Amino acid sequence: MKTSTIKDTKTSSNLKNGTVKPKSNAAKGLRKLFVDSLKDIYWAEKALTKALPIMAKNATSQNLIKALTDHLTVTEAQASRLEKIFEIVGEKVAAKKCEAMEGLIKEGEGIMEETEPGAVRDAGIIAASQKIEHYEIATYGTLTAFAKTLGEDEAAALLHQTLEEEKEADITLTEAAYNTINFDASEGDEN
Repeated sequence: MKTSTIKDTKTSSNLKNGTVKPKSNAAKGLRKLFVDSLKDIYWAEKALTKALPIMAKNATSQNLIKALTDHLTVTEAQASRLEKIFEIVGEKVAAKKCEAMEGLIKEGEGIMEETEPGAVRDAGIIAASQKIEHYEIATYGTLTAFAKTLGEDEAAALLHQTLEEEKEADITLTEAAYNTINFDASEGDEN
């Protein structure tokens, strides 16, 4: 019986510090992209810990205030989880300015500046928040896929956990918008 050896072309079996070392230059490039993306979303989460309290302060709907305040707690935990992921993949915790998140936060600030307190502002805060959530959903989905491809299964599981939290936050915001805020905004109810 003839046996064949299948060579793993994606990763080396040599483990160092619990991480899988990529063999090819392409895999090394993917790992660099993965780490750079971690730094980017880490900056984004830290920026959100400053932006969410401002959004909550400017909101009038108790449901929206609660959603934003609750998500602040989740966001702080996500930033801590990212620190753990850096450790798991053998990288130093570092942030890299996220231009996309900075722009999304500025857009939200603009909405708050251009609207009076009430349902219309709340609808705008929800719209800005959902844009942020969708960016995070895309980022965490991509990071989860990168981690799986690179053999970083523990990191992938933690990133997937964050992805699910971001999806849940988006659903919460959608429910707040549909349940009352958008209707109140369309009726001109500013309370």
